[in-house]
Amino acid sequence: MEKFTLEIGDKAPDFSLQATDGKEYSLKNFDASEVLVVFFTCNHCPFVTGSDEITRKTAERFKSKNVAFIAINSNSSSAYPEDSFDHMVQRMKTNNFPWTYLYDQSQKVARQYGALRTPHFYVFDKKRHLIYTGRGVDSPRDTSKMKINDLERALEEHLEGKPISFPLTNPIGCNVKWEGKDKHWMPEEACDLI
Repeated sequence: MEKFTLEIGDKAPDFSLQATDGKEYSLKNFDASEVLVVFFTCNHCPFVTGSDEITRKTAERFKSKNVAFIAINSNSSSAYPEDSFDHMVQRMKTNNFPWTYLYDQSQKVARQYGALRTPHFYVFDKKRHLIYTGRGVDSPRDTSKMKINDLERALEEHLEGKPISFPLTNPIGCNVKWEGKDKHWMPEEACDLI
């Protein structure tokens, strides 16, 4: 059975999605970036809200190294009204996160990337090949218990020209909330990454 989630070496699927700033974005908007971090997130998940400030620190730390961050909310707003576009806009106004926050209302992009949970991170090199996917940190709900920041380690290793020691980890978080499905539903072909 084919894997649901992109595999290491796969090219980043393109998209055209609206951001909270009212503009449409696709991959070409980020062509100048050396590394692209795409992560699937939402407004309400405790694993997201618990680790947002750690993700912010990582995004700010690597900005000077030409690493861009794109957040994508693919959750069904009919299942979770707090994941609506209006709530996304409000969340960005309140928190002023250092990333572009896109709305994948059709959930097509989540399926193309094989997003399993929120948050779920994908790191792409300059040619937009996948070099890391999985969790950001090992304790996203309570970062006071965090021992490992896999996202930072992957970015550091790549930017130092080293191979990534752990290119695959399992994302930790809430399931992506798929339209018309039970809140715990996952696609049949979605399994652990490792």
